[in-house]
Amino acid sequence: MNKINGYTEEEATGLIQYICTGRDAGKTLSYLFEAYGREHSRAKGSVRNYYYALLKSRGDDRVDKLLEGKELRAGTIRPFTEEETDELIRKILLEKQRGCSVRRAIVNLANGDEKLMLRMQNKYRNLLKKQPERIARIAQDLGFPAEADFLQKKIEREIDALYSRIALDLRRENEFLRAELEKLRREKKA
Repeated sequence: MNKINGYTEEEATGLIQYICTGRDAGKTLSYLFEAYGREHSRAKGSVRNYYYALLKSRGDDRVDKLLEGKELRAGTIRPFTEEETDELIRKILLEKQRGCSVRRAIVNLANGDEKLMLRMQNKYRNLLKKQPERIARIAQDLGFPAEADFLQKKIEREIDALYSRIALDLRRENEFLRAELEKLRREKKA
């Protein structure tokens, strides 16, 4: 079976046809990736990644033939510079200090530009996962508690709240069982 970047030629052709048809119907790529994934038991992100990998494989005769006349293109990815990254972290931390969630902070910073919101969100999520010390350093430079400390305290509060709810449920169950036991004792005496 001949494959192109992990999909069979049939699957690759089907995906490209699906994208072209959907695009002509006015659907967004995001919607099409999700719908195609749902119909073919693939994750939306997997479909998106395959699509972009396919577009970047131009120069392969099979890919060129598949994409011929389709006018499909991928925008160039513009990575954040180090200065932009630090500025993004600073701005998000300042918004968080005012009581905003990270998501709300990003919405505010992007001024309604959905592509920019997505870039910022993905960048910040990636930084939290791979460079939390960078966020902590900038938070410290701003005089804020480190992100890790804040997250730890938040988790501790959530755990405390969970224990309180469990304890309340157990007290109620215990009271119910005592009442049932007392009822059975009275019935036995009668």
